[in-house]
Amino acid sequence: MKRESNIVDIDSMLNDKFGAVGTESRSEFRKEAYNYCIGQLIMDARKQEGFTQTELADKLGVSKSYISRVEKGQIEPGVGTFFRMINALGLRLEIVKTMFSSTGVHQPVTYLSDSDTPSYSSK
Repeated sequence: MKRESNIVDIDSMLNDKFGAVGTESRSEFRKEAYNYCIGQLIMDARKQEGFTQTELADKLGVSKSYISRVEKGQIEPGVGTFFRMINALGLRLEIVKTMFSSTGVHQPVTYLSDSDTPSYSSK
C-alpha cells in the first residue's frame, strides 16, 4: 500500500506565495505577519488585564481606533507608544544577544526593559 506524503517545505511555499527572501513582496508579508502577531499579543494582554480598548487608549493618550488598528495588525505602533503599551499592560520586553565567553561558548545575554543591567543565562 503506497502512502502519499503531505509534507510541504514551508520555505518553498512562502517563496511561491510571497516571493523569495529579500524581495519587496516577501518583506511586506513579513511586516504584515509581524504586525498581526504584535496586535494579538497586545489584545491578549489587554483582555487579561481587564482593560477595554478605550481604557487602554486613555492610559496611553491615543484614540480607541488606534488601539483597534494595532490589535488588528493594520498599523505598527511607534517605539515610544509600544513601550508605553508594554508598561501599561504589565508586560516585559527582553532583548537577547548571543555573546562569546572566554571559552568560546555562546552565552545568551538578556537586557530587560526595566533594568540597564544585563543578566547572563546558561540556556
